[in-house]
Amino acid sequence: MAKDRIESPPELEGIFQKVDYKEFSEFLQKYPAVDSKGRYLHWNEFKWRIDSGDDPKKAWFATKMNRLSLLKNLELFDKTGKNFKFCVPDSLRSRIYQIVKLAGGNVGAISNTEAGSNIQNSFLVSSLLMEEAISSAQLEGANTTRRVAKEMLESEREPKNEDERMILNNFLLMKEAKRRCSEPLTVDLILDFHRIATSGTTKNSVVPGEFRQDNDVYIIDGLEQIVVHQPPDFSELVKRMKRLCEFANKEHAKEDSDIFIEPVVKAIILHFMIGYDHPFADGNGRTARALFYWFLLKNGYHLFEYIPISKLLKNAPMQYGAAYLRTETDDNDLTYFLYHQTEIVLRAIDEFTGYLKHRTQEYYEMLTWLEKSPINEQLNFAKREILKKAVKNPGRIFTVKEVKNDFGITDNTARAYLNNLVKFKLLIRSKDGKTIQYISPANLREKLNQVKI
Repeated sequence: MAKDRIESPPELEGIFQKVDYKEFSEFLQKYPAVDSKGRYLHWNEFKWRIDSGDDPKKAWFATKMNRLSLLKNLELFDKTGKNFKFCVPDSLRSRIYQIVKLAGGNVGAISNTEAGSNIQNSFLVSSLLMEEAISSAQLEGANTTRRVAKEMLESEREPKNEDERMILNNFLLMKEAKRRCSEPLTVDLILDFHRIATSGTTKNSVVPGEFRQDNDVYIIDGLEQIVVHQPPDFSELVKRMKRLCEFANKEHAKEDSDIFIEPVVKAIILHFMIGYDHPFADGNGRTARALFYWFLLKNGYHLFEYIPISKLLKNAPMQYGAAYLRTETDDNDLTYFLYHQTEIVLRAIDEFTGYLKHRTQEYYEMLTWLEKSPINEQLNFAKREILKKAVKNPGRIFTVKEVKNDFGITDNTARAYLNNLVKFKLLIRSKDGKTIQYISPANLREKLNQVKI
């Protein structure tokens, strides 16, 4: 998003000197912190949405005064030492409530079926972690198709190029964020996340697990090649990251806290600050999103293990950049970024819910069909899922590694499942070099109806 597209709001001091206080009291009633639709508008949009005949700057001044009564200062600062701040108007509070309500539950509760629970305990985590890993890398410029990327992750083959390496790194990064979600945030943990995100990559001469050593980092508008942000000086990064860790580790949800911050809000602020500080030569976005997930998992929002947000960010990168610029151009007001990210999260939850219901429906359809097969009683959930894929794709090749990764089981268990299906002649076992493959026969449907137990 080019800087000249996000116009900086007018200086309030100049407006204050021209205010007629009788008129202003009317404006205070007329122009609250959000508009009639609950939108927290930046000056860029606000000036076009006031009543005909009203002075845009005076209306803006009234809105800003109403916002000032809501805003809370954070112990986080921009590169000039000015506080970041935020507020939670009712329209934003409603979004947060919906996120907390949905993300604090479990998969079975959302689908409202037993199948949801089965899915949760099998391949769902792996499938959606792969989705987030792929989308996050594509958001950063990786040029690999979903099909190829997923094949690489499922088969555990070595990446063939740097794009595939980014995707594998992201997959490992999400697993690491979950594994370490009980730890406090430290500078070392941030560096560890970055090391995993950028291992084996060379973009911008990045050194995995190391803060940038110069100020040769600029955030450029992709269309017009305009510098829209220059991060803080590299010599300040350690101090700034330590302050960010203090912020993350402080209990802001306690009754005696000097400022209450919802964990969802705090996770979004962590995301923002990594993007703003840009502490690394490359991999800042991936590290920021890992911290976002890490903090939500840490605070019990377990559903975020399954909810990929990078796909939606990738689909609208201009809006993502604009959310940063709205904050930076309007007194470091993070509320703009909070609105943007909560919208993304709610859409991601909605997509996840649709995905889950689709998989649940597929599962029950498969159960209904398999009930007619003599082998039905011999099948567990994993074997049914393997057969579902096999029926849809005659000639499809399965490997032990793929099944292991899909269902979160051991090599031996995966091998036993596949060999059991070979035993009933539902898969064909073959060898490709040293790798054992299991192939779906073209007449699998007939075999399922004729199999002998």
